[in-house]
Parts: sequence; structure tokens; C-alpha cells
Amino acid sequence: MTEKIKVGIVGLGFGAEFIPIYQNHPHAEMYAICQRNEQVLNTFGDHFQIPVRYTSYEEMLQDPSLDAVHINTPIPNHAEHAIAALLAGKHVACTVPMAASIEDCCRIIEAQQASGKSYMMMETAVFSREFLYIKSLHESGELGRIQFLRGSHHQNMEGWPGYWEGLPPMHYSSHAIGPLLALAGKDAEMVTCMGSGQIAEHLAAKYGSPYAVESALFKLEDSDLAAEVTRSLFQTAREYLESFDVYAEHMSFEWRRLDQENPFLFRGDQGRHAEIPDFDFLLPEGIRAYASGCLNDLDEHRELGLKRRSSHGGSHPHMAHEFISSIAENRQPFPDVFTAANWTAAGLCAHESALRGGEPVRLPFEIRRRKA
Repeated sequence: MTEKIKVGIVGLGFGAEFIPIYQNHPHAEMYAICQRNEQVLNTFGDHFQIPVRYTSYEEMLQDPSLDAVHINTPIPNHAEHAIAALLAGKHVACTVPMAASIEDCCRIIEAQQASGKSYMMMETAVFSREFLYIKSLHESGELGRIQFLRGSHHQNMEGWPGYWEGLPPMHYSSHAIGPLLALAGKDAEMVTCMGSGQIAEHLAAKYGSPYAVESALFKLEDSDLAAEVTRSLFQTAREYLESFDVYAEHMSFEWRRLDQENPFLFRGDQGRHAEIPDFDFLLPEGIRAYASGCLNDLDEHRELGLKRRSSHGGSHPHMAHEFISSIAENRQPFPDVFTAANWTAAGLCAHESALRGGEPVRLPFEIRRRKA
């Protein structure tokens, strides 16, 4: 390809970590940034030398030179921001979750189909070095038949922006659900989920969700596999953990207990620590450094509090590369709009099951349908 894909980032908190990745990708141009706070906008714009800046998202979408938008705004804005960008003729990458309701997931599907533009949910867990490692073992046949999958995500969200307070645990669960469904290559079809424990009344009142922990068991479509997911957000003591375990015929994989440890691989009943590479060889040379495990190297971005090399298991450059490559190659990204809807709806339906005392809930057909 000759022309670079012009990318605009909206939301410069977490989103700012992607600026240097797009700047160093051979097929991308870090074209524009958008942030309501003009001082923050100009701080990042000056630092990264980005001349095109917007305080209005609507104005940014009217820019005819802009090809693609990477959305890093708060969860309640994801659906409207994604739909607006798609209908403005822009390709969309959006941080998780896709939306806060199944209805909004369906609206995003409709907008993507109407526009013909790409939609990618930027799910970090399926681009982490751990996932890429297990995926490679699975594709090589070394794992053998997968027999069971388990994921968990524990994170204390106390002190985060107000919309997080009291959020139902399963409403933000794709970090735990995504790797399981991606490895299985299947959609979630049905779920039964139980709520456990209680959070403080002032938190529970926000969304009408009393549970400290939600634990779900998913039936996968056209599969004999089941997948278990556990999620907590408040008042449950645990070091931050996004994990998945894979139990297979020849080899099994279990996540580390503490962040500084290595995960385990088992052959039969014999276990050992796994040494996992960064998989930077899958990336263009210009962005390979951003997959490094050196998470405390702030060097030239120290004054902004940014990591030079991305976090979330080294996933950021892999996600950005998939988004840009899918546009350049005129193909659907992974995860595409239907996959994103299924992973998001799986959590929404799990919470509905918990509110019904564990009653099974079947995901709507339009969320499970895969576009040929």
C-alpha cells in the first residue's frame, strides 16, 4: 500500500499509550487526537508533535482526511461514539466493553453493516504474550483436545470514575471471557451465573447489583466444551489478576498466582514454569519494542507518566497492528463486530442470570450469529 491510514485517537488517558505505536507503525499515520480538556489535549499534542487536535468528537468525525478512530472514552459512551464514527465512514477500534446493553451491541452491528467499515473491539487479553503462547501450542497440536477452560478477573475499582461504582462484575468481563472463546473458536450460547457476597449499599444502589463476585458457567455453541468465568470489582481482597487456565488432553496451562511469577505448564501430572516470549517477531520492526516486558521504562515519556512499552501483557502493539492490517488488507479484524458482540453479551447475560438466582439465560441469536 502507498497511503498510510490516518488514525485519530479520542480519549487521552489510557488511549495516549497508543500514540507512539501508531506513530511508528509502517502503515499508519498518527493524524489526530481528541480530548475535551484543552490543556491535556495540547500537552499530549505538543509532546508527540500532533498538529491536528480536537476538543469536539463530532468535529473530528467531520474531518474528511481521517480514516479510522480509536475510541478510549468511558464505557457509557462506547456505543454512541462507535456508531457515530461508523456512520461517518470511519473504521473503528474501541476499547472494551463493546457497549453496556445488548440493544446497543445490536445497534453497533447494524451501523457496521450499513457502513461497510471495520469495527474491532480492542480486547487486550487475546493479544497478550500468554494468549499468543497458548494459541501457538494449540495450533501446533501440542495441547491436544481442549477439555475445559477457566478465566478470572479480579480488580479493585475503588476510587475510579463514578460510573464504575457498583458496576455489575460481569458487565466488564471480556478480559476473562475473550481468551476462552477465542481459543475454543466458538461463541457463547447459554450461561448460568451465581452472585456471591455483598458490596456496600451505596455501591449496590447505583446499578441494583449487590454482588461482590459473580461466577458463570458458559455453554459454547456447537461444542462439547464448557467455560467458567469468575469476576470481582469491589470489596474482595486480591492482587490484580486477569487470567485464563486451559485444561487439554496432552498439556494444560495455569496462570501464575502472583504477578511476578511465571505460569505453569503441565504434561500429564508433571508441571513446570513456562518461559513465555513477547512474540515481537509477529510485529513490524518499528513497533516491536512496545511488546517488551519492561513495564517500568518511562524514558522519553516520563513527564507524561506513560510507559514506552505497552502493558496488558504486551498486547498494545499487537492490537494496533491487527487493526491497521485489517484495514490495509481489506478484511475483517479480530475480534470483529459479531465476535465483540458475543463476548460483551456473554457478560451481560451472565449478570442477568445471577439476578435470576442462577437461571440459565440464552444469548440472543443475533448476538451469536457469525457473519460469513
